[in-house]
Amino acid sequence: MAKVTPQKKACSCVSDGFLSLGSVLIAVLLLWSLLYTTQNSHTIILFGSNSKVDSNIAHDPPEKTFYDDRDLSYSIEKPMKNWNEKRKQWLQVHPSFAAGAQDRILLLTGSQPSVCKNRIGDHLLLRLFKNKVDYARLHGYDIFYNNAYLHPKMDSYWAKIPIMRASMMAHPEVEWIWWMDLDAVFTDMEFKLPMERYKNHNLVVHGWPNMVYEDKDNKSWTGLNAGVFLIRNCQWSMDLMDAWSKIGPWTPNFEKWGQILKSMFKDKPFPLPDDQSALIYLLFTEREKWEVKVYLEGEYNLEAYWKGVEGKLENISEVYREIEEGTTSLRRRHAEKLSYWYGASREKYLKEKGLNPWNGRRPFTTHFTGCQPCNGEHNPSYDGNACWREMERALNFADNQVLRNYGFVHKDLLSSSVYPVPFDYPWIDSS
Repeated sequence: MAKVTPQKKACSCVSDGFLSLGSVLIAVLLLWSLLYTTQNSHTIILFGSNSKVDSNIAHDPPEKTFYDDRDLSYSIEKPMKNWNEKRKQWLQVHPSFAAGAQDRILLLTGSQPSVCKNRIGDHLLLRLFKNKVDYARLHGYDIFYNNAYLHPKMDSYWAKIPIMRASMMAHPEVEWIWWMDLDAVFTDMEFKLPMERYKNHNLVVHGWPNMVYEDKDNKSWTGLNAGVFLIRNCQWSMDLMDAWSKIGPWTPNFEKWGQILKSMFKDKPFPLPDDQSALIYLLFTEREKWEVKVYLEGEYNLEAYWKGVEGKLENISEVYREIEEGTTSLRRRHAEKLSYWYGASREKYLKEKGLNPWNGRRPFTTHFTGCQPCNGEHNPSYDGNACWREMERALNFADNQVLRNYGFVHKDLLSSSVYPVPFDYPWIDSS
């Protein structure tokens, strides 16, 4: 600890005088600033600076940021360096965006740029996108839908990496990018991600540690699912995406990587590299580099396989209906903005019934992996009609949770028709 040197009495008195005068001046300036800010709500006065920083999106301050660097590239072909510092500096120039940045999430999804081959594909894509827009609106998240290949060779499931990198650069105010494959459906619109759980991690993905980090001689390419995951907006993530993309189709060793992955994952059904087996490969072979910042989520359905949900949604609806029939407060009509509060209130009754994410509760998301709603080239082990039927059932199941706030629900989970719900729905007077 530094030694404090006593000051002379004369200096002390002068300092006290200046402090008193300074205190008065600061008080006057603060009062003036408060009045000025009240009358001009879009302006924040920063003491110690001559610049005015806008508190909303109507103005970009003149201070230079990474956006002014002509050598900075959005492309995956040029690695990003010092991203944490670049992002931090941008937030300092834009302090109104810095407030609350740690909790900000951008939901990201997308589809191919061409028209769907499946005759109902474009309709399904529209409904799948609507589902994500509904969830984002209910929880206050921004959402971006991309249907362009940002790298000509990074198509299909590899297209997510270029758009994730570009999204981090386009949204330095966002802490997390939440990737969700288009064929994944939110089936519990009230569920809120437990973000506090992930405060020390940079990648959150549904998976099993033993299947990812162990079982060297019997590894499965389904040890995690890369269709739904969260990735933090930071340099660590930029480094991971750089390493991840180098296994992708833009690299000259793409076919060689296919042989490496096929030899590691005996259950891999096709020879060319895919993003999911490539991610497992990286986490397994470079465990010391990545593991500490990866959270393999298995305590709830961050990504539920649709075949495991098939035929269960009507029964789940009935369980929730029974809870509401016995609980007046849950039946009360309310504004859509209060949906989360009612969802949190429901938790007590779900726990009393002993329900859990694998038994009786709404799955958070349901992933229709292998169904290929756009091109229709579904996994040959599936019945295509079963894919489309279960997708419609899941979408209507989720839509009922939204539409009810508008006074309607679907007649059944396979019907596009709706009917107005009566007051005190779904209570039934049995007298």
